[in-house]
Amino acid sequence: MKRIYLLFIIFLVGSCSQERNSNTIITNRPLAAEKKPEADLSKIKSKAEEALEFCDSKNLSKDFCILIDMSLHSGVNRFFIWDFKNNKISKKYLVGHGCGSNSWSKDNSKANPGFSNEDGSHLSSLGKYKLEGRGYSDWGINIKYLMHGLEETNSNALKRYIVFHSWDLMSDEEVFPDGSPEGWGCPTVSNNAMKEIDPMIQKSGKPVLMWIYN
Repeated sequence: MKRIYLLFIIFLVGSCSQERNSNTIITNRPLAAEKKPEADLSKIKSKAEEALEFCDSKNLSKDFCILIDMSLHSGVNRFFIWDFKNNKISKKYLVGHGCGSNSWSKDNSKANPGFSNEDGSHLSSLGKYKLEGRGYSDWGINIKYLMHGLEETNSNALKRYIVFHSWDLMSDEEVFPDGSPEGWGCPTVSNNAMKEIDPMIQKSGKPVLMWIYN
């Protein structure tokens, strides 16, 4: 009888051990990789159509405009140069946004940035801007464009010193699932991106529209 009881105990211990090992295997399975978000081309086309009408009414360049979709993760390309003449995206880049209270962050708001028109908020502002006034920047390749806010949501852009410039920390390639470096509200691109964009703006003949939307 004692021998049967002992065998029963050994059987229970072995079963528990197998169950515990089985649970460990399940628990240690790797999590599925985060899916990289893609730009919605139909949304971009719709914005471009509205942008062309706006440029026509405000005497802005009808060669191209800049569309920035802040609903996209900051680690993927969300800065689009839209070619009005050929009705397509001609170039696309990474672009940084404001860090808010998370000083010089890279990942805190990579997928869900905040927005504000308030001075000192260190957040980006949504809305349409006129890029007019090329000057010297302490950042990147030392070129900046003044951003004249054309809506209530970005009317304080000049007062806040929100300008379009490049930044050494910005990558030329997508960095997802990481985010792009976050500054104090300026839309920032890589140095190589600015080297391509700057001549386009200079040759445009008229101020260029930059539209930041969510």
